[in-house]
Amino acid sequence: MKPSKPDAKNFLDLDSDLDAVREKYKQERDKRMRTDGAAQYRELTTEATLNDVDPYVEPGFTRAPIEEETEVVIIGGGFGGLLMSARLREGGIEDFRIIEAAGDFGGTWYWNRYPGVQCDVESYVYMPLLEELGTIPTEKYAHGPEIFAHAQAIGRHYNLYKNVSFQTQVRALEWENGAERWSVRTDRRDHIRARFVCMATGPYSKPKLPGIQGLDEFAGDTFHTSRWNYDCTGGDTTGGLRNLAGKRVGVIGTGATAIQCVPHLGRDAGEVFVFQRTPSSVDIRDNAPTDPEFSKTLEPGWQQRRMDNFNILMDGNPQEEDLVGDRWTELTRGLHEVLSAHPNTADLTPEEIALIAEAVDLKKMERVRGRIDEVVEDPATAEALKPWYRYLCKRPCFHDEYLSTFNRSNVTLVDTDGKGVDKITPHAVVANGREYEVDCLIFATGFDVNSNYTQRAGYEIVGRAGEKLSEKWVDRSSTFQSFFTRGFPNCFFMMGFQSGLTPNIPHTINEQTQHLAYVIRETLDRGATTVEPSQKAEDAWGAAIEKGSSFLEIQATCTPGYFNDEGKVGETEGWLAGFYPEGSEAFFALLRAWRASGKLEGLELS
Repeated sequence: MKPSKPDAKNFLDLDSDLDAVREKYKQERDKRMRTDGAAQYRELTTEATLNDVDPYVEPGFTRAPIEEETEVVIIGGGFGGLLMSARLREGGIEDFRIIEAAGDFGGTWYWNRYPGVQCDVESYVYMPLLEELGTIPTEKYAHGPEIFAHAQAIGRHYNLYKNVSFQTQVRALEWENGAERWSVRTDRRDHIRARFVCMATGPYSKPKLPGIQGLDEFAGDTFHTSRWNYDCTGGDTTGGLRNLAGKRVGVIGTGATAIQCVPHLGRDAGEVFVFQRTPSSVDIRDNAPTDPEFSKTLEPGWQQRRMDNFNILMDGNPQEEDLVGDRWTELTRGLHEVLSAHPNTADLTPEEIALIAEAVDLKKMERVRGRIDEVVEDPATAEALKPWYRYLCKRPCFHDEYLSTFNRSNVTLVDTDGKGVDKITPHAVVANGREYEVDCLIFATGFDVNSNYTQRAGYEIVGRAGEKLSEKWVDRSSTFQSFFTRGFPNCFFMMGFQSGLTPNIPHTINEQTQHLAYVIRETLDRGATTVEPSQKAEDAWGAAIEKGSSFLEIQATCTPGYFNDEGKVGETEGWLAGFYPEGSEAFFALLRAWRASGKLEGLELS
């Protein structure tokens, strides 16, 4: 007789009742929901008290305007722009211009130089082109200065400094009918005409601030973490914030950035108040220096294999070996260990597997919450720091010192029970009706990934026949393969939406830039002037994306955050406007097979 199928609810020995935890998650979500969603935030500007000025360059930079024609303009000099440039150069395309707002390459790693800045995805899969440059990171999770230096090294290796215009921002991008070129104008009065444009601005490029009453009235020192003011704090990315001795510091935000910089503030400042609306899940980081023997074990192609292995696991699919073996991959590892330990799992329905996955998720979150009780001495503070949501509802964080920082007598967690800060006065932050006087106010409030594309880019994109991208995408992004949109020929969008979802964004960039370099090369080799998707191909891709994914379905039940458009997932066309439902590795495989066919199916060349 065939054994009966196992009861999915009994696959794990849980310390908590699943239904009770679901209700707790719902209660915590509901009290954080706001009618204004992502509109609660505002931009960092050049005029306000907190200004969007580059603190890492000498003021007063000027240069003569550029007037030129080029094959490709690449907007952005982070890993997206660097990899796009590298792939063009490898494909024999030398005539391109990179436009970058910062004073050097690096993107996220140029701007984010706060104390403790570090990658959360393993360096060996996160830092791109390691084999090409013959580089091995010094740590499993490298710190910011090393990653920034790696970006600069890529620029030197591919001789990209001669192709870049730094401290320059695009102000207008318009297709010229007849000339069949993109007209690119900048704040330096440049006018560049290009056959192709690659949008490599990235999801984490536009800092955001909370729309708190009185924000611009604060009289003390204040800055966003991506514009860290070391003149104010002293020290550097390793800490030593000597100027904060005896000072009262407020930190608004408890996401990934705060997790990394709060321990340094706690060590060096006189008093620190951390204002929390929603706690992050903070797991063990367990960083370590790279074993000198590690590089001796590596064979050609090692980084691609390691990246693929990580992504397959993050897609929820099993692997014989977990090469990265960290807290990211633990969830999939745990799920497949449970499934493989019981008979007849092949007969389980998708609903039963989803229930088992939820139980595995709960087991992990029980451990994350239990660690807080083990580390944090004050019971009330420990309870306030506990994240009540599923693991991937918000960006997971990893740190070995953040939680223990709240055991310091000079560090206070101000939990707002999901409401956020009430207001800011010239000398204080008001939360829960109480005034907290501070000398320095730091905003660890992240980046805008949820507003419409042109708002995040900072300029309108005008396509064929004068159509504006903001009008075409007023309700929803519409692409083919995530890169191409009809009516905007030779314009390629990178870095995320309607693509493969993975926490290892440089891997996505690497796959995307190989694809786009191929399309550009083929367009040129076939003697075509323009390339854009057919309406049929764009519609079909949109339909595939609309099928959704388990990630977005779960996000709809999650506590508000940027992963789910502040609780309004599917209602906007932000960066998280849908993903390829089969997962990132399936998306990358689709692109490779499409290229291998040589048919350019779905694209129209003219």
